[in-house]
Amino acid sequence: MGSIMPFNLNVNGRAVSVDVPGDMPLLWVLRDVLHLYGTKYGCGIAQCGACTVHIRGRAAKACQVPVQNAVNGPVVTIEGLSADGTHPVQKAWEELDVPQCGYCQAGQIMSAAALLATTPKPTDADIDTAMSGNLCRCGTYLRIREGIHRAAGQTKTAGDAAEIVTADHASVVVADHASVVAADLQVRE
Repeated sequence: MGSIMPFNLNVNGRAVSVDVPGDMPLLWVLRDVLHLYGTKYGCGIAQCGACTVHIRGRAAKACQVPVQNAVNGPVVTIEGLSADGTHPVQKAWEELDVPQCGYCQAGQIMSAAALLATTPKPTDADIDTAMSGNLCRCGTYLRIREGIHRAAGQTKTAGDAAEIVTADHASVVVADHASVVAADLQVRE
């Protein structure tokens, strides 16, 4: 790591100064220096998405962003998305019981919120593209997609067919909500 320097950041709307090496990953600044533990360490190579935060309004993998690159823009973590958990994505996640173990969900929620900020009415293809960098080991992809549609105000109605592509690129076609739940249970087994 480089030499320790002061870096002024805006994290969750609060100005903070941290004395760390400039090449220290933002993830470790958030967790170890600022004690914001909602952003998770998953893989350390930007492949799982558990560490997703917003930097300048865009989803970014904090494990691969040097703190020096986060100086010029606001950083938002899961703790700063909504002080009281009322962001539409958070509400949809709760209403649909999206998480199973929950470990990846902060990153999932942050990616979904970034998508909806730029694409308020996403298609399934938009969702698949935006969420492709987030892995869920429990396989709740069907509920994640449904949660994003609900947060966007466009939940699928009974009778709408949907094709879900899972992390291992298997395709599951579901006919309605009951089938979504049944397919989700099969994916998790």
